[in-house]
Amino acid sequence: MGAAIALALVPGPDNIFVLTQSALHGRVAGLTVTLGLASGLIFHTTAVALGVAVIFQTSQVAFAILKYIGAAYLIYLAYKAFTALKANLEEGAPSPETSAKQYTRGLIMNIANPKVTIFFLAFLPQFVDPANGPMVWQFYQLGFLMIIATLLVFGSVALAAGWLGDWLKNSPMAQTWLNRLASVVFVALAVKLVTAQR
Repeated sequence: MGAAIALALVPGPDNIFVLTQSALHGRVAGLTVTLGLASGLIFHTTAVALGVAVIFQTSQVAFAILKYIGAAYLIYLAYKAFTALKANLEEGAPSPETSAKQYTRGLIMNIANPKVTIFFLAFLPQFVDPANGPMVWQFYQLGFLMIIATLLVFGSVALAAGWLGDWLKNSPMAQTWLNRLASVVFVALAVKLVTAQR
């Protein structure tokens, strides 16, 4: 658990994503994105537990396809952020549709990053011992700890960044510039994903 929290604390694309979404749309949106990102770890845990991750580690084509899909989605998010209108950041929580979209964004962003699967393939087996029972169950236990660490760390980031929303709701110009900043961040994340090597 200590290793999982330490890894979640390392600044990276997911942290930045949570930070910008929380600042733009409020703490609830940031926490919803965090839930989506954490849910995506179930996919990576399953991939490692069932051995599918080996395909992404050994197949350049599979790795490339998944990372280009992820990059295309990030570019789409960049366009949406750049063209976004002034948001209603009043105290009410986002509508169910908005919450669903935020959750889906976090989920897709996490699942579409093949490096997470490969990282899990390198990291989780270190803590698996055949003497402790079925290995698949052990992988899911470790994946659950990674999910808890992600919720704790990213949730804290979302709450800390949420104060920006209190300021932004009174400043349409600031919202516009932060949306544009978010757009730049999405493009940067897409470039980083496209240039990622196995």
